[in-house]
Order: sequence, then C-alpha cells, then structure tokens
Amino acid sequence: MNATKDQSKSTFIPIAIIAGLFFIFGFVTWINGALIPFMKTINELTDSQAYLVASASYISFVVMALPASYIIKKIGFRNGMALGLVVMALGALVFIPAAEARVYWMFLAAIFIQGLGMTLLQTASNPYITILGPIESAARRISIMGIANKVAGALGSVIFGALLLSGIDEVNEKLGTVSLEEKNSMLDAMADSVVTPYIIMAVVLVVLGVLIRKAPLPHVEAEPMEEAKDGESVKTSIFQFPHLWLGVLALFLYVGVEVVAGDTIINYGISIGIPVAEAKYFTMYTLFAMVAMYAVGALLIPKYLKQDLALKISAVLGIVFTACIIFTSGITSVYFVAALGLANALVWPAIWPLTLAGLGKFTKTASALLIMAISGGAIIPPLYGDFVDGNKAELIAQGIDGATALAQASTSSYWILFPCYIFILYYAIAGHKVGLKKQVQ
Repeated sequence: MNATKDQSKSTFIPIAIIAGLFFIFGFVTWINGALIPFMKTINELTDSQAYLVASASYISFVVMALPASYIIKKIGFRNGMALGLVVMALGALVFIPAAEARVYWMFLAAIFIQGLGMTLLQTASNPYITILGPIESAARRISIMGIANKVAGALGSVIFGALLLSGIDEVNEKLGTVSLEEKNSMLDAMADSVVTPYIIMAVVLVVLGVLIRKAPLPHVEAEPMEEAKDGESVKTSIFQFPHLWLGVLALFLYVGVEVVAGDTIINYGISIGIPVAEAKYFTMYTLFAMVAMYAVGALLIPKYLKQDLALKISAVLGIVFTACIIFTSGITSVYFVAALGLANALVWPAIWPLTLAGLGKFTKTASALLIMAISGGAIIPPLYGDFVDGNKAELIAQGIDGATALAQASTSSYWILFPCYIFILYYAIAGHKVGLKKQVQ
C-alpha cells in the first residue's frame, strides 16, 4: 500500500492505536527482567531454571503464530487484537493461584498464556504497521512502535522491580539461617506480592480489549507481486524465497540476544555483587538505550540511513559490545550489557521490511513465520543460564569460591551472543538479497 500525503494524514490514528498496543505488550514482556530473580528466590531455582521465565513467554510464539494468523483472517484485526488482550488478562489472573501455591510450573503456565495473547497482538500489528505506508519507510514506523514498546518496558521493569524485588537481599541472606517453617513463611509472603499487581493488570487489559473493538483501523493489504516476465517462473510457494528463511533465522537470533540483554542484566548485576536496590533498575538502562536508538532510526530512516545499512551498523555494535562485556568487569561490564540496547534497537525494524520485500500474496504467511521466530527469546536465554551453571561448577571444582565463580561464569557466558550477531551481519550484507533480483532497501 503506497501512501500519498492525504493517506499519511489518515494513518496517524491507526499508527497511534498500534503504538498503544506495542506499549501494552512492551510493559508485559519486559517485566521478565524482574520476574527472573524473583522466581529464582521464591522457588529456589538454579540460573538455568530461572531463565525458563523467558522460555515460557517466548515459546508461545511458536505454538500460536500460525493459529493466530488463521484467527485474524477469520475475525479481522480489531477482534483479533481484542481477543489477544483478553487472553493476556486470563494469563494475569493465573498468577493468583500460582502465588498461593508457590508452584513454579503454574507461574510458567501464567506467563505462557500471556504469551499466547501477545502472539495474537504481534501477528496482527507487525505486518499491519509494515504495510500501512511505503515499504521504504517501514523501519521508521516500526522504530516509533519500538519507542512505545521500550518506554513501557522501562516503566514495567521499574514498577515491578520495586514491587517484587524490595527486600530480596535480606530474604536471600536469611534463607540459609532460618528453620524450614520460617523459610516457607517468608517465601509465601514474598510470592503473595504478585497478586495485586496482576489483578490490576488483568482489569486494564480487559478494558482495553473492549475499547479496541471500536478502534478505527483501516483495511490494508501488501502490494501484489510483479507479474512474471517471459522465461521467468511464477512463485508458487513460500519455500521459493530463501531471503525469507534467512530473515526468519536472523530474527530468531536477534530476539534471543535482545532478551538476553534485557532479561539477564538484573540477575547478572546481582551475580557480580551489586545490591538488588541498584540492580533492579538495570533493565531500564537497556531499554532506554534502545529508545535512544529507535529515535535515531525514526529521524534518519529512510532519507539518511538505508535499512540494510542500519542493520549492518547494529550487528557490528553488537559484536563490539559483547567483546567489551567479556573483557571488562564489575559495573563497567553491566553498562556494556545495557549498551547492547543501542546495538539491538534497529535490528527488528530493519529485518521486517527486508524480509517481507517482494513476497506479495505470501506476506501474511511470512509474517506468521517471523512471529514464530520470536521463540529465539525462549531458547537463547536458557542456554546462557546453562553455560553460567556449567562454567560456575567447573570453576568451583578448580577451587574458586562460589561467589567469585558465579561472577566469572556469568560474565564469560555472554560469548553466546557472538555467533548471533555475526549471522545478523551476514543477513545485512548479503542474506536479504538471496533469491531476489531487486530488493527494497
């Protein structure tokens, strides 16, 4: 859909509505940074077990992406978005019995249900905002969505960090010295702190679900594919677009590194000896870094900065900042984890239009595949946690004390980000052109 000046004016309201939805699932998604150390304490988990919080949230995109695409085709954008908000509200309500029982799998089920609702929202909103205007400026529109998403994430991480992590240092110190009965009483009281916030969240989501049904969202469709010329084969299958599949893998790896940067940073700060009172704000640092770069993208793309060049710069920054994390220590390394927000911000906005370019009637199916790629957030953070646990055990076996071993293992395990950024760089340089004669930049 090519937007004229009049059409650009008419897209303001739908863009604002979609930005509001990005705000909502940004708020819900990025509270995971506070939930991970919270769940680790109340359920007495290892690092790898604690990062299943991210897995439960992001694996839902694999389960729900294709069904969500089918549902949206049947009931439309507005009803699909409204349904997604209601499903998220149901997930929020499951936190209540989970807190009462203090059973980890129930918390994971609640997070998974919320993820199903977010999948509906993402499946509708990402392709919608991509094709709402010219494909050349899609990264700019998605950058605006990213600002809404990350500002909400920063607010969510601060609010839930204050609500859930207050006093957690004292609790962790006492757990090893009190009786079993006292320990259970302390952990039960701590678990109950999620009840009120999630009741409020459920009510707000239901109200927004009702309101979204009346939202003025115009119908948009992707541009039709060009007719095949003499001697050229007509595209008949999604498997005839190798740049799409490479884009799906690039997005899978990107979401993984984005979640690592946002969801591990609080726990990482705690593991290297930074007090929770300070560490609980670290996710906000990552998200504000992303907001700053999103603003740059919104201003510079496409007039001054092409989408593929933005992706190249982002990948190189990711490689550099990852090296800086590993070869520094203390609060300096934390700042470099936060700086990954600068590297990550423009990856999502750039990959979507580069991947959807030239797909025509296959755009909706391709969008569902890209939504499934969000499952990278379910795989890579737990892998990071596994490496932390494994490296820590190895260092302890070498005679290093537990606290020092945890700090060193947590820092060195960020190496897992290197191959991810290297592949994203490949996609920016060559992968997005594979199989396409002409590619929108």
